[in-house]
Parts: sequence; structure tokens; C-alpha cells
Amino acid sequence: MTSLTQVAATMQHVLTTVAEEAARTTGCVRRQRAFSGASWVQTLVFGCLGTAQPSLETLVQSAAALGVTVTPQALDQRFTPAAAACLEQVLAAAVATTVTADPVAIPLLQRFPGVYVLDSTSIALPAALAAVWPGCGNGARPTTATLKLGVRLDLVQGTLAGPTLHAGRTHDRLIAEATAPLPAGALRLADLGFWKLEALRELGATGGLWLSRLQAQVAVFDAAGERWEVGALLAHQAAEAVDLAVTLGVSQRLPARLLARRVPLAVAEERRRRQRAEAKRRGQAVSQARLAQADWLIFVTNVPEERLSLAEALVLARARWQIELLFKLWKSHGQIDASRSAQPWRVLCELYAALIAMVIQHWSFLLGCWSFPDRSLPKAAQVVRQHARLLAIALPSQRRLRAALATLRTCLAVGCRLNPRRAKPNTYQLLLTIPELVDVA
Repeated sequence: MTSLTQVAATMQHVLTTVAEEAARTTGCVRRQRAFSGASWVQTLVFGCLGTAQPSLETLVQSAAALGVTVTPQALDQRFTPAAAACLEQVLAAAVATTVTADPVAIPLLQRFPGVYVLDSTSIALPAALAAVWPGCGNGARPTTATLKLGVRLDLVQGTLAGPTLHAGRTHDRLIAEATAPLPAGALRLADLGFWKLEALRELGATGGLWLSRLQAQVAVFDAAGERWEVGALLAHQAAEAVDLAVTLGVSQRLPARLLARRVPLAVAEERRRRQRAEAKRRGQAVSQARLAQADWLIFVTNVPEERLSLAEALVLARARWQIELLFKLWKSHGQIDASRSAQPWRVLCELYAALIAMVIQHWSFLLGCWSFPDRSLPKAAQVVRQHARLLAIALPSQRRLRAALATLRTCLAVGCRLNPRRAKPNTYQLLLTIPELVDVA
């Protein structure tokens, strides 16, 4: 359970003790004049928490609230490689801290020790930062600079692992391999960028569960050991919804359930249109097998049927998009991928500070509203933003910080709810009701 004391102590430690040490080891603050290491980090973090894409004037006001008087010009001169290194260390400490909430009140999710969603998102940086965060340019000299953020989110207790920082060219599978193992019995949801049969086999061997779309090139064998093209196998089934025992991979022969539901004709035709357009762009041809699969919504899982029905699996697959909504929140509301400046080191400093702010924002969600199925994170983010200055001023005192967090928790608990929808139900409504047929984007 998330407690006021835990969150207050964590915020103080990261933004004060860790910040001071990081400023010392990186040389960000050599002699304390206006800023200490802690006040420098807090100025940027609370400035970004309270105002998306803050101006220098806004950051100067943030510093003033912490007792530091500085001009915009003097502040602008502090955006250096050492300052970025300092903030990167503080971010690493914040990410390494585990904060959890009471389990969300959704029985299907509570059926598992955790339902972990993995994903990544990329942020373009000024070209001058290519040596720090190489992008995807050709050869040894990338033409772009890109930072890739790896995130793992538990939909049950809200535990956030990440954002971890990676060069833009890093494959998602390498990001997944760098994350801590899942608890036994937990369920992993990830898109095809994380697909690796050997990783799924290892996860199952340690008691882990997984649910994923089927990678198109993977060999599929039926219960009798006969290899099939998936589209042909499904075409042999009379039902509109299919749950079959299969094995995956020529050498791995990984046992799994093949879950499929036929999609409307219009949806299938639109899928085939996109497949042909993408193949034409690449100068390739689309195989008949790929075109046949467009008729179906297809997943594979190692969760036994008695623990997860076909209808429940389709709903859980839809829940994977919650991490996409988290990224959207960070980018649209937190504007982590935007800066008012073109100065590379200011851009990087503000990005690291904004990411620390998003982690603190997430801790606030866990404290105040995560256990509610109908929570609205955009509404909750707006509440956190309104309390950012109060948290900054209260930070030096454990007692005052707990009081400020208690006020924030109350505000998050009484509002920040989604309105139920009839025509297009919210994901939480589907998770609570488990309809027989669910469209998954």
C-alpha cells in the first residue's frame, strides 16, 4: 500500500540527498552560490511538474519559491553537460524506487499477481546530441539524435519500472531483457516489437504468463504436430471465435493457445489495403498467407483456459493500450518531447527534469486514485500540476510534505473520474463486464 510517509520520504531522498550527491560527482555545482545541487534539481523538476514546457521566467519563479534569486540569463547559462549528467543521475534514482498502490478494484486484473505491460517510445533530440543518444542514421555516424524510453507498467498496483534511457537505435527486445524478472504467476502484455520465442519460453519456465499477438513469420503446429499457415488453419474452423492448442516455432515447439476471432469484412478489407500499400512502399509483395490472416484477430498465450477465457483474453489484450495512453499523457500533457529552446543541453536538461516530474506525478496517482477503476489520468495530472508549487515549498519538512501530499490525495480521490460510455465503453468498463466480443485496435 502506498503511504504518505513512503512517498514523502522518497521525494525528499531523491530530490535532496541524491540531487546533492549527483551535483557533486558530476561537477554541476562546484561552489554553492545561488544554487545548491538540491535547489537546482528542484527548480527544474517542480518547474516542469507545474508547467509543461516552462519558459526561463517560469523556472526563475520556481527557483524563487525555493528561496533562490537568479536572473533568466544566469539560469540559461547553467544548462551544461554537467547539469544534464546530474539530472540523469537523479532520474535513475527515481526510476530505481519502487512505489505501489492498493490493487485496482477490477477482479479480472486481481486474478494475477501483476499484469505487466511493456513498451517504448522515442523522443527526437537536437542533432548535436547524437554522440550522447545516437539515433537511427546509417553507418557509424547517425544523422539524428534520438532517446528511446523503456517502460513497464503493472496495471494491478501501478508499479512503474522506468522510464529507462536507451539510444534510439536500441531494439525493444534488448530493452525487455534489461528489465527485472516478473513475479511468478504475473501476466506479461507486449506488442510485437518485444516478440521473442525464447524469451516467452524462459518466462513460462519460471512461472510467468504471457499474452501476445502472433508474429506473422512464426511456424504454427496443431495438436497433431502438423504445420499450418495460420490463415488456413483458422479457415478450417466453423466457429467465428477459435481457441486451439498449438505449438510455436520449428525448434522451440512452445505450447500455447491460439485465440482468434473473425473481424467484420470491412475491417479485413481495410487491413489488406494497408498491407498492400506498405508492401508497395517497400517494393515487396504481400503473401497470400498474410492476406488471409487479415480476416482474424489473432493472439497466443500460455494462460490455461480455466484461468482466462477467450473473451477475457480479448479484453486484456485491449488493456495493453493503457501504456500508450500513459505515453500520450507524458507527451501531450507533460510535453516531455518539447522545449522552448534550441540549445541542446537545455533541451536535454529539461527532458530529464520533465521525466523526473512524470515519475513523481505517477507516485501521486498511486497515492490518490490508482485503485479506482474509473480514474482519469489526464484529470489527475491536472490536479497534480495545480499542487506542484505547494509540494516544492513543503519539500524541506517531512511533516509539511505529508500534509501537502494528504491534500493532493484528497483532491485526487474525490474527482478525476471517467464518465461511463454506452456506445464505446471505456477499457475499465470492458474489464468489469467482459463482453463476449471485443474489438482490439
